[in-house]
This record gives sequence, structure tokens and C-alpha cells, in this order.
Amino acid sequence: MQLDNLQTLQHFHIRQRLRMMVNQYEVRAASPDGTEGELLAFAQQKRLAFKEQVTIYTDDSKQQPLLGFKARQRIDLGATYDVTDPAGNPIGLFRKDFAQSLLRSTWHVEQAGLPQVTGQERSMPVALLRRFVDSLSWLPYHFDFTAGGQPVFSVVKKWGLRDKYIVEVQNPQIDRRLVIAMAVALDALQAR
Repeated sequence: MQLDNLQTLQHFHIRQRLRMMVNQYEVRAASPDGTEGELLAFAQQKRLAFKEQVTIYTDDSKQQPLLGFKARQRIDLGATYDVTDPAGNPIGLFRKDFAQSLLRSTWHVEQAGLPQVTGQERSMPVALLRRFVDSLSWLPYHFDFTAGGQPVFSVVKKWGLRDKYIVEVQNPQIDRRLVIAMAVALDALQAR
């Protein structure tokens, strides 16, 4: 898919593939009826890396990178992740707010030309249950990302055997590659 076409999307799906040794994710466009449509991107998380890194490709042949994100530091209590295009040019960044995430996961997303975007788990009760009752850590979580009180995008985890997310973009200026990176990171990095 061309970058210009990707930028027009308001809804897409992310689904984790079941693999034993690696995290893989499919990013698919939403069809007009809301079901999963064409494959937009394929993500694979590197395992056992000193710095957390995920490469997102145009498809599952992994021949053409679309973007990637990588931690700036090794310790990721409040790590910052740089999101870049295939040439290494910055798209934006995201970082976990360690202090606020103790009770309810909170992330900050930055893109040049836009105010800082803050994403937080929608439900405090679900956030607390997921943290303090080990047997309920599977509960779905929902994130709302806002800037200045205005919605920018949301990521909603659906029930199911595999992790599946519905992403809705409300602000047309946010780079969809940055949204895809953040949505994949919510699954790939959330338990860390």
C-alpha cells in the first residue's frame, strides 16, 4: 500500500499470529463492513535483543521494511522508542510513563508539528484487576490517545484466543505509521 493511501485510513485491525519463539503481527485495513481487509503491514519483534526492537514490513515476505521502532536504552522502565522509516528518518517517538503506569498504563506519543499525545488505559478497574489479580491478566484493555483533550486515536483489544485490536484514528494529521508502531507496541511491550 502506498504511504498516501495508508495515511487516509481511519480504521484498521492488528492481529497477533500464534508463534512459539517470536511475536508477529498482521496489520490489516478495515473493510467497509468493519471486517479485516487487505494486509497493510507485517510486524516481527526481535527476541533476546539488548535493546527492544520491532521491524514492520509491507507484507509477511519481510522483503521491504515500512518502519521500525527501537528503544533508546536497555532498561525499559520508562524507555523511549524512536520510530523511523526504512532509511532511518524519524517519524516520531513514544515512551512509557513509568510512574503513571504503576496503576494505569500511560504512554506519550510525539510527532513533529503536533502537540504531545497521551494514551491511557480507559478503565481504571480493569487496569487494577490486570495488575493485582494474576489470573485476570488476560483481560482486554482499551487505550484512548488524546492531545489537549481532543481524541487522536484509540486502540481496543477484543476478546479471543489471539490478541486482536481495532484501531480508530480520529485526527487526520497523525502519521499512521506512528499509530501502527504504538498499537503493536501495546501488545509487544505491555507486559514488560
